[in-house]
Amino acid sequence: MHPRNVWQAMSAPGFLLSAWPWRAAAYLVTGAVAGAVTLVGIVAAAAAGGVLAVVVVGLPLLVLTALAGIPVAQVERHRLRLVDRDPAPGRHRQPTAAGPWAWLTTRLRERATWRELGYALLFAGLLWPVDALVVTTALALPLSTVATPLLMATVGEGEEAKVLKQWTVTTWPTAFGMAVLGLLLLALGAYALGLAAGARAELTRVLVAPRGGDLGARVVELTRSRVRLVDAFEAERRRIERDLHDGAQQRLVALTMALGLARLDAPSGPLADQLAKAHGEAGKALEELRELIRGIHPKVLADYGLKAAVDDAADRSVVPVDVRLELSGRLPRAVEAAAYFVVCEALANTARHSGADRAEVTGGHRDGRLFLEIRDDGRGGAEAGEGSGLTGLADRVSVLGGKISLSSPPGGPTLLRVEIPCEWTERFA
Repeated sequence: MHPRNVWQAMSAPGFLLSAWPWRAAAYLVTGAVAGAVTLVGIVAAAAAGGVLAVVVVGLPLLVLTALAGIPVAQVERHRLRLVDRDPAPGRHRQPTAAGPWAWLTTRLRERATWRELGYALLFAGLLWPVDALVVTTALALPLSTVATPLLMATVGEGEEAKVLKQWTVTTWPTAFGMAVLGLLLLALGAYALGLAAGARAELTRVLVAPRGGDLGARVVELTRSRVRLVDAFEAERRRIERDLHDGAQQRLVALTMALGLARLDAPSGPLADQLAKAHGEAGKALEELRELIRGIHPKVLADYGLKAAVDDAADRSVVPVDVRLELSGRLPRAVEAAAYFVVCEALANTARHSGADRAEVTGGHRDGRLFLEIRDDGRGGAEAGEGSGLTGLADRVSVLGGKISLSSPPGGPTLLRVEIPCEWTERFA
């Protein structure tokens, strides 16, 4: 398996013969050059902006100076690939609208922008001189020592050579000994380059490309995409409900009326009996369709909100239900739909399994959250995972940031709690 970064490469036996010392040297050399350019650019932009600020022209330059960390961080993430092959994504959000103003306001509000500006200032003021110093110490000094015989043969005319401008070598054995020493120092320098490059890469990653940043961004985007899917799902349910209500249901109503009129006009006999049977079947189909529409997305929920929809569900329940909901407005549609279907499923479970004589639905909105409790006086022992239908609804509620809890000891009572964070979308007068 190939090493993913310079740290792993240094622990391998073939480090000195691999490309990693060269990659580390290239990383530090390009860092010294990029840092010097960054220093010149930031100082020039800040100075020009400060001088011209008195005539307002310099204000855009000052803003650009504040954004200087963005291109610097982008270059650093690309340079990071020299010594670290792990992905180094940025942490900037996509603007919510198009245009340069939306981009600018989004960037100025992000913590990542100011973190990258801080890195750019640190890079321009401190890090690039350190890079240059490490490269000089780890490469230039050993190479000049290795070159002692060459210097003695050329500059010193075979008589002497200056090593690092400090020591004078006058014999060839000493010159070649210095060359061997230089090779040993060069090997040590390769490891020093690796250490320095690894430390610099880790610092860069912490400040402008943290390893957890991409995962965090993916989790956030996944959560948002799940919410968008829920919204799209609810919109599709409303569309299907509308189409069935305005299309198929109206045709069935017309068919039922036509069969009823034909039945009245038909003389007694087999034909009248068949018309009566067809009229009854059409009525049953109409009733089933209305139940289906109500199950997809009840019109009362879309038109009048959660409280009215829960009242309607309670009226249709086999078990008598007391409803006490304190809601003074409308909540997001996805929240109302999720809460409504949880209530319906709980009441259906109460009717099917609990043997309860009475149920109760209470709740309200406070502290930015919708709270619901569905209680019955049945035999208890309910389990959310035993075909109750609550598991899928719990997933749906969790997408909205909410949670469901069920308490149902043997002997009862059964209590289902629902909590969903949300804010009012409309307040009633």
